Amino acid sequence: QVQLVESGGASVQSGGSLRLSCVVSGYTHSSYCIGWFRRAPGKEREGVAKIDSDGRTSYADSVKGRFTISRDNAKNTAYLQMNSLKPEDTAMYYCAADACRGAWFPPQEYEFRYWGHGTQVTVSN
Repeated sequence: QVQLVESGGASVQSGGSLRLSCVVSGYTHSSYCIGWFRRAPGKEREGVAKIDSDGRTSYADSVKGRFTISRDNAKNTAYLQMNSLKPEDTAMYYCAADACRGAWFPPQEYEFRYWGHGTQVTVSN
């Protein structure tokens, strides 16, 4: 059974930084993609970033240059380093995992079957 557990969410001031972690367990294949998504209050969930097992990455335009996704395959853990945080980054952040698809583009929900329960990020002025 695949399980994903996020951590690292917190309340920070605008301009601050946070690093989220996502631990993946139970995935039987060594090669898979991990994505980060977020859902702001009253909005649909949107893709933030994704990474494959070789370190290839893709980002949503809204976070390019501020967020960095990485992973430690030995620890089955992915990270999302978030810098220059803005109030509009306030959301529940989720990680997801599944086999990578052939085409490469910013993460879409339909790409992932396995999801964590989320960690809350709140950015205040």
